[in-house]
Amino acid sequence: MDKNLASIEQEVNILTGKLSDLRKEIGKIITGQEETIEQLLITFLAGGHALLEGVPGLAKTLMIRTLAEAIDLKFKRIQFTPDLMPSDIIGTEILEEDYSTGKKFFKFNKGPIFANIILADEINRTPPKTQAALLEAMQEFEVTYSGKTYELDKPFFILATQNPIEQSGTFMLPEAQQDRFLLYIKIGYPNELEETTILKNTTGVKKETLNKVITGEDIIRLQYLVREVPISDELVTYVSRLIRATRPETTKNTYVKDWVSWGAGPRAGQAMILTAKARALIKGRLSVTLEDIKHVAIPVLRHRTIVNFRAESENITADDVTRQLLKEITVPKN
Repeated sequence: MDKNLASIEQEVNILTGKLSDLRKEIGKIITGQEETIEQLLITFLAGGHALLEGVPGLAKTLMIRTLAEAIDLKFKRIQFTPDLMPSDIIGTEILEEDYSTGKKFFKFNKGPIFANIILADEINRTPPKTQAALLEAMQEFEVTYSGKTYELDKPFFILATQNPIEQSGTFMLPEAQQDRFLLYIKIGYPNELEETTILKNTTGVKKETLNKVITGEDIIRLQYLVREVPISDELVTYVSRLIRATRPETTKNTYVKDWVSWGAGPRAGQAMILTAKARALIKGRLSVTLEDIKHVAIPVLRHRTIVNFRAESENITADDVTRQLLKEITVPKN
């Protein structure tokens, strides 16, 4: 075996071992939700952001906070409310005085966006004006205020939550904002055994202590290694076919033509390949498989495929469209 490849494999084994330790730490607090936790780790390794949706009481906020506590990075929580202003997120200028000279000057007071892991709690409770305060940070990893640009520390992640059942006082995320999220993760109810365990663990006096098991430098290195994971030309072509098939104007699929209003853009293909690479690395593999792509297809396309009003009336969702395409798109021979 090539020495360089052997050293890379050894490094991957060490770093993925730390990811296993991270999952164990999260498991001290969070019961079940293995799929959700894996998708959050995929988001971290792919260098993107995640939107989590679930009914109240499914530990969305607790899960993100627990994840942040087990990583040696700066964490901030922002509670989104209807009266939240962009300056409450980005920061604002304050007037200060130099006591030695008596001169007054404006100083930029950084907001909570200047951290590594940001929990944007109930993001759909604030108007689009304030939601848009996150756009530059999510895409360019920087913040501009009063004509001056401030770089954000890396790694940088925004993990946003939203409640799907409350409509009063909420504002849907604009499509352009949704597209900035790498994955749209839906959290379901726990099974009977998990729920029984949750009730036992959360109604007593025992309190678990979390250890920081992975650093920001480890995550940055993993993000680099993710992009080094090879993917065959056949699988890239498959991803391209899958993305293009979601667009009513270019697809040959009658299901899409009947139920879809807008298809996914090129960013969806980029997200699918990067998240598939991240999943392969998490599984300890140094190449992407068809299973990896199919596994991430739904959370990647969930918020990028917009169904029409007729589909909504028939309870046909973007997930249904993706499942149909995964059945019909030709699978690569190799």
